[in-house]
Amino acid sequence: MINRKTNSEIELMKKSSDILVNALIRLKEAVKPGITTLELDKIAEQYIRKNGAIPSFLGYKSPYRGAIDYPGSICASVNNEVVHGIPGLRALKDGDIISIDIGVYINGFHSDAARTFPVGNISQQAQDLIDATKQSFYEGIKNAVVGKRICDISTSIQEYIEGKGYSIVRDYVGHGIGRDMHEDPQIPNYKFRGANPRLEQGMALAIEPMVNAGSYNVKLLENKWTVVTLDNSLSAHYENTIIVTDDEPVILTGTPE
Repeated sequence: MINRKTNSEIELMKKSSDILVNALIRLKEAVKPGITTLELDKIAEQYIRKNGAIPSFLGYKSPYRGAIDYPGSICASVNNEVVHGIPGLRALKDGDIISIDIGVYINGFHSDAARTFPVGNISQQAQDLIDATKQSFYEGIKNAVVGKRICDISTSIQEYIEGKGYSIVRDYVGHGIGRDMHEDPQIPNYKFRGANPRLEQGMALAIEPMVNAGSYNVKLLENKWTVVTLDNSLSAHYENTIIVTDDEPVILTGTPE
């Protein structure tokens, strides 16, 4: 069931999103060679809690038998890590790229966003991947309007990415969001068959292209959380929480880039 949000619920989601954006600003400033992903995690958690909110990801249950509940407040995925990198003692190096995915919960509602940041001086190839991933999101939301369908978003993302010579991850998708972190509908970043709801005013969607420089094939590491590219190629991630309106979509988690 897809839950359309009322105006008052959207206002509550804006509060969550504002905290998230300001946490991302602090993380962007902190991403430098030498900092560990665990230090980044602490920056995010402290800021979120200082503002009366809860990190949405902390303690999230894995769908895999025997896996631990997610131990971080952010997902910190470096270089060939696609999503769900667990924060730890790994220190970032000049030339790395890091995808930070973050969720915030307050007043009964979640927000969700991700960015891929450069660490120091990165290659032009890495920067091009980051830029294309970001732009694919904006290509997708051109179709996030009343009367279109989910697959219109998905297809436009895929076509843009493949036109740039990259591949779009198939194993993980975007989602609805609101009182729960993951709600209906699922939002693949590629053309698909199956349930394809028409977009309606008040839908809250987390659209999140995950883009690989090489093949779209991925594998899950033994920790049952971290996903990496199968061919060890770089991966980038860009996500925002948006609201479908009777006009252009509203991006609740816009900036920083």
